[in-house]
Amino acid sequence: MDRGMVWLLFAFLSAALLGFYDVFKKKALQGNAVVSVLFMNTLFSSLLFLPVALHPDVPFGGWEVQKYILLKSVIVLSSWLCGYYGMKNLPLTLVGPINATRPVMVLLGALLLFGERLNLYQWVGVLLAILSFYMLSRSGKKEGIDFRHNRWILLTVLAALFGAISGLYDKFLMAAPEAGGVGLNRLTVQSYFTFYQCAIMGTMLYLTSSPLSFASSKSLFWIAGISVFLSAADLAYFYALSLPGALISVVSMVRRGSVLVSFSVGALVFREKNLRSKVIDLMLVLLGMIFLYLGAQ
Repeated sequence: MDRGMVWLLFAFLSAALLGFYDVFKKKALQGNAVVSVLFMNTLFSSLLFLPVALHPDVPFGGWEVQKYILLKSVIVLSSWLCGYYGMKNLPLTLVGPINATRPVMVLLGALLLFGERLNLYQWVGVLLAILSFYMLSRSGKKEGIDFRHNRWILLTVLAALFGAISGLYDKFLMAAPEAGGVGLNRLTVQSYFTFYQCAIMGTMLYLTSSPLSFASSKSLFWIAGISVFLSAADLAYFYALSLPGALISVVSMVRRGSVLVSFSVGALVFREKNLRSKVIDLMLVLLGMIFLYLGAQ
């Protein structure tokens, strides 16, 4: 691989790790409250990154830096809250393809915010994503899930939307000042935003008086796995964005390839239903991603 395309390799690595993150998240949410799982997830992540934050080569930056990271924490946590509730109440083989439409939201956001123009390949990718969403709604009806009136579907879509906003914001944070960004240290961003998230979820746990209890002792294993796979996926992701020539639309698209892992596990391990129609939906999603990739070349 060309050295200038190393960022793409790390994007694929991030995608694989995200797939396992979704699997561990689904297992952790079985029989457990969303707020409890999210708090423990952010707590484990904070402990993982505490040594990183204390390292002398990782700058704190003061309020001028931390204000950007705090905003990122709020955006990401909004996506997680919506996504966790959706994941808890919907089949993994349905949530995964919906999340995979996130690159289209990123692309449309870049179109609106940065004035980017879509070429023919990108328009085809957008239209395929819209078609796949329609096909997913038909598959959902076979399981009694009405996309127009189901709150878990709405929350899953909102999670994807907040995730797209986070992706656009990440590029702004990672890009050098001469390129119109802030140029933050990726390890500073990743370590401190986990601390803010833990503080926010701890406050939410206290205010809602949610009991910090779990269905089984194995739950902590699955929750710890969430933190490990997500932290590793984000490390690869932030590193990809920090490399010269990294394209946020392509990185975001490649990361959605995680749906291949989560969909396969949903089919083989969780024994979810209506797989034949959902495979067609998934193929449309992946085909749309291919066209988005071709359009970025």
